[in-house]
Parts: sequence; structure tokens; C-alpha cells
Amino acid sequence: MIRQHTAPPESLTPGDLVVARNRKWDGGAHWVVPGTYLGEDRHGWWILQPEGSFCSRPGAAFHAKSDAVLLVPRTGEYVATFYDDTNPGDFRVYVDLATGHGWNSIRPGTMEFHVIDMDLDVIRSATRGVYIDDEDEFAVHRISMDYPQDVVDLMLRQTDQLYQAVKAQQSPFDGTDAEWFRKGRA
Repeated sequence: MIRQHTAPPESLTPGDLVVARNRKWDGGAHWVVPGTYLGEDRHGWWILQPEGSFCSRPGAAFHAKSDAVLLVPRTGEYVATFYDDTNPGDFRVYVDLATGHGWNSIRPGTMEFHVIDMDLDVIRSATRGVYIDDEDEFAVHRISMDYPQDVVDLMLRQTDQLYQAVKAQQSPFDGTDAEWFRKGRA
């Protein structure tokens, strides 16, 4: 069953800092990426992760080479990061399969968004098209981190659904992000 996610606190307003914190199923730290809250639509909540943002995880860190827009969906076991043609890399859409979506108010104007990264990714690449990535990592972690079978089944179903949606360019993977890039850069 795909879960409805909790909305962020009503105090969240456009321009607020939102720090996206991903962790792994075993509680281990994963990516931390800062951004600026842009607003919401029928798909969910949109966050600009601007060029120059310091993105880090244990063992890796970099400054973003282009703007990205993160979608925290209202429903679904994922988060999606969108890149436009200013991105010097190959990605255009990067969907992280994720669960445990949650918001935490740090102080006025600052919010954290948390998810558990479930390894699998659906990617739209400028050169390779649409593909599923990190199936090998998922296979290893489902055993080493003891993923429950119902979670495994849910992630596999959701991966297939997202793959089909990204490939068919169904909303929100249909260019909806362009308006959010425009708002973020205004």
C-alpha cells in the first residue's frame, strides 16, 4: 500500500531553508542537501537546491554544479530530483525510492525533511534514456539490513510504477518542474 505523507507544518513558507536528510534502513547517515522551499501543488512540496549547495554523505561531498528541484510527493514511496539543461551531468530526473517521509521544524524559517533511502533509483538520463539503478545494492541491503518482505514488495512495485511514469513522461515527470525552476530562479 502506498502511503499518504504528512504535510509539513503550516509554518513552512516559501523562502524557508529546508535541509533534506536521507538515512539508510539501518539508521546510517546518507545524503544531506540544503534547499529553499518554493511552494506546493497537487503533486507535493517543491524545494530548490541551488547551484553551489554543499551536498554531503559519509565519504563523499561536493558543491552542486547546477540548480536542481526536489519534489516531496503527497503520496508514493519516493522523492524526485529534477535537473534541467543547465546541469552539466547526464541526469534529468533522479527518483530515489524512499520511505518514512517526515518533517521536523528546527526553528522559524528552518525545516528538516527526512526519508529512508531504499537504494533503488529510477533515472532519466540525457544519454541513456530511462533506467532503474542500484538493483544490486537493493539486493544486498535487503538481506544485510533485513528489509521486511512487505517493504521489499512495496519498493519493487513502486519502482516499476515510477519507471513506467518517467518513461511515459506522466505528470509530474512531464516538464512540471520547469515552472518550479522558474519560480526558484526568480
